[in-house]
Amino acid sequence: MMQKPGLQLSLQTTNLFVGFMVWVLISSLMPSIQEDIALTAGQASIITAIPVILGSVLRVPIGFYTNRLGAKTLFIISFIVLLPPVFYISIADSFVDLVIGGLILGVGGATFSIGVTSLPKYYSKERMGFVNGIYAVGNLGTAITTFAAPVLAAQLGWQTTVRLYLILLLAFIVLTFVLGDRSEAKVKVSMAEQIKSVYKNTTLWFLSLFYFITFGAFVAFTVFLPSFLVNNFDLTPSDAGLRTAGFILLATLLRPIGGFLADKFNPFIILMFTFVAVAFSGILLSFSPTCSGIQSGLWL
Repeated sequence: MMQKPGLQLSLQTTNLFVGFMVWVLISSLMPSIQEDIALTAGQASIITAIPVILGSVLRVPIGFYTNRLGAKTLFIISFIVLLPPVFYISIADSFVDLVIGGLILGVGGATFSIGVTSLPKYYSKERMGFVNGIYAVGNLGTAITTFAAPVLAAQLGWQTTVRLYLILLLAFIVLTFVLGDRSEAKVKVSMAEQIKSVYKNTTLWFLSLFYFITFGAFVAFTVFLPSFLVNNFDLTPSDAGLRTAGFILLATLLRPIGGFLADKFNPFIILMFTFVAVAFSGILLSFSPTCSGIQSGLWL
């Protein structure tokens, strides 16, 4: 028998929190890293984008293996895989080092698909909008790293700050091993069969496109705002991190509300209002010449 749904929702949300903390580690510390490692603007952008790319690509296979092996196993494996790149980044001294380490950090972003695959086994379809909204609160991990990492780096150095994440990962490997559900229901259908059963579903492709737009905007702001604010508005890394964290906090806290509304009303109507708000905010932001105008980006 599977363990209590509330326990697994709490554990998986917290694990997502940790995975996302690690995922944005490089982008949050980029202004501090650039003080020690000479990087062009183009190189900094590449390093910042690489974890996002792999984090997106890996979501399909990680979701598939979550069905076969369970969330407990996939979270533990993901956190173990993240240990070497986190340590490697802490001793990096070149563009290539940061690219190699950042590439594997994408695993942290891919952990999102673990919970969205596992949690529907514990809750009814009628509650999944709200449940997914709660799970998505794990995105606050990006806010914590974006705000706290530059502050710690100012006191301890960015290398030591990165190494602190090794302790965090080890702690959650143990926690997940102890509290994770050993008896989660498994799905043994092959990936080819699953793809065949859904690839003609036009609703799936439309929802993927909508997610590409909404979450793409969220991730782009999350990873590029710290460096953008430092380089273009002469903010300190800590101040830039605080402003970025405010954007992430608002976006994350709105997720359970969005999930609840999608359970109660036509989700496509909710998306229509969302896209209108995003488009309007993007227009405001494009005409904003000052740092205070970045506040309009909160609505994105």
